[in-house]
Amino acid sequence: MAEAATLGKGESAMAGLGLWGIAALVAICTVAAGLALALFALLERRGTGRPNHAAPDPVAFLFDGEQLDHASEAAQTILARTQLDGDPTDPFSDMSWNKVSRILRPRFPDLPRSAAQALQKAPCTIPADNPQDHARLDLVAIGGKLSVAIMGEAPPCASDHHLTIIQTSELRAVARAANLFPYPIWISRTDGQVIWANAAHAKLTNNPRLLSEQGQGILSTLDLDIPETSDETSQRVAVETGDPDRADWFSVTKMRSGQNGFLNFAIDINPVVEAEIAQHRFVQTLTKTFAQLSTGLAIFDRDRQLALFNPALIDLTALPAEFLSARPDLQSFFDRLRDNRMMPEPKNYASWRQHIADLVVAASDGRYHETWSLPSGLTYRVTGRPHPDGAIAILIEDISAEMSLTRRFRSQLDLGQAVIDTLDEGIVAFSPTGALTLSNTAFCTMWKLDPESSFAEMTAQDATRHMRAMCTKTDFWTDLREFLPRAFDRHVWFTDIRMKDGTPIECRVAPISGGETLVSFRLRPVLQGADASANVISAPPG
Repeated sequence: MAEAATLGKGESAMAGLGLWGIAALVAICTVAAGLALALFALLERRGTGRPNHAAPDPVAFLFDGEQLDHASEAAQTILARTQLDGDPTDPFSDMSWNKVSRILRPRFPDLPRSAAQALQKAPCTIPADNPQDHARLDLVAIGGKLSVAIMGEAPPCASDHHLTIIQTSELRAVARAANLFPYPIWISRTDGQVIWANAAHAKLTNNPRLLSEQGQGILSTLDLDIPETSDETSQRVAVETGDPDRADWFSVTKMRSGQNGFLNFAIDINPVVEAEIAQHRFVQTLTKTFAQLSTGLAIFDRDRQLALFNPALIDLTALPAEFLSARPDLQSFFDRLRDNRMMPEPKNYASWRQHIADLVVAASDGRYHETWSLPSGLTYRVTGRPHPDGAIAILIEDISAEMSLTRRFRSQLDLGQAVIDTLDEGIVAFSPTGALTLSNTAFCTMWKLDPESSFAEMTAQDATRHMRAMCTKTDFWTDLREFLPRAFDRHVWFTDIRMKDGTPIECRVAPISGGETLVSFRLRPVLQGADASANVISAPPG
């Protein structure tokens, strides 16, 4: 959890919770606290009400260990009214000290945390938290069992009884909603003692997997220190799980509620923290990838300030790292490049400003693409690309070697063309698909044909059709077209043809690399008599 440990503690506790969820949470907590205080006020009035001649049924519980063994009729009524889960007709179903103490603790917060601790303290008396409430809680040991009884209460008058029923119904509805809420909510005193909590809080604090370093419950971990001058504080809290590589994260908020109370709630933000850690790792991966690129990268945010750059940008532009780390704007970035003569010198400064403005527009649309020929002899390809949220990326690539290779290749092509143009015989080359790929000046002069002047690519069929029209009847042109696409049995062969004006031409067909075919045409002198009959015409192989 090294990454998680670096997360700020002061981030908003509302992470991962929608606006309506936050409003519902605050409303539930406020109403619950208000109704609880209202009930305490009623208890206060009952303590000072008129005496009733009928002896009230005491609220008494008898515990055998941590489980409830018996309850008086008044106690059963309380259990039935506060039972929100299970069968309300059976208030003893799965009733333990923890559940009963949660009912009593809002009024008697000094109640021990377990029945065993209470049995050790017995006999003892626990006063009510409200000084105006004259009730007390008597703890008495009876035969190894623990008796817990509320004493010192006077019976309510009719009006108090009616208001108590109404407010209890409302409180039960709010308590049910609070217990169904998936996030822990609790009310504590200044000493950290919890006087009310919902079911999610009880489930959280009783989870044996979530323990603090002292082996105690996580309650102390979630209890924040609130400044005296503030009414509210929030913080991210990591709870140890026993796994050194994992902790559970909560966003805890604590706010003042009354003079000596605090309202607390914790939100499980594990998905948020995991997403932030994944994002952090992804950014680290991207940063390492960018650092290994040979292309200079500069990303400017929507305000056109430099937000990200890689080491290759420093190498290509010779800009100081201090200057780039200061996050210059786009104009300053290109001004410094111009000052360092790392981009073409503009003709005038006025047009330069407009050029940068046009660059920004073009980069935003993904249309910016320039080739910079620098005074140092280097050649850079500069490209602008749009990024989300209005950002743009400027990519600078050194293509000097590529341009040098292209120039050298072009020079070699020009040299080769110049060499074959000096030959007296006409030369033409065809690809396996029949496209005319090469010819020399002698060929164009001999056949009065210029492939370069054609808009479309000239094919063997186009060329042979033109040359056939200038010659006497022969099968050479058909044999040539059939020879071009051959993949096997390709050998050099010769034949003689004659133009319509009687000029004899010797034709040589030779396969060359890449499946192409070279055809040469050489004018033969006109032979007389026996010499003329000695000419032999050979057909293509196969």
